[in-house]
Amino acid sequence: QVQLVESGGGLVQAGGSLRLSCTASGLTLSNYAVAWFRQAPGKERDFVAGIRYILPSTYYADPVKGRFTISRDNAKNSVYLEMNSLQSEDTAVYYCTAGLGGRYDFWGQGTQVTVSS
Repeated sequence: QVQLVESGGGLVQAGGSLRLSCTASGLTLSNYAVAWFRQAPGKERDFVAGIRYILPSTYYADPVKGRFTISRDNAKNSVYLEMNSLQSEDTAVYYCTAGLGGRYDFWGQGTQVTVSS
């Protein structure tokens, strides 16, 4: 059974930092593209950051460029999202997802990030 488990969310003041983790079981994350999405209350789920599995490269949504960093630790079968200079607009539930060919087939349950101003 495939599971993606996010952790590291919480309450942080504006300007602060958090590091989210996504750890997989039942699949090898290094064989998949992995991304982070987020969903704020009353809004659609939006792409935040992604990392490819071939020639690992990263890409980001414009609102988080320069503030967020996605990375892998294949030995731990995990992907991370380092979030700096957090703003109230970053408040959302953050989801980890993995897939191939532009499709994300596996999703975690999400972790809440709340930024207080």
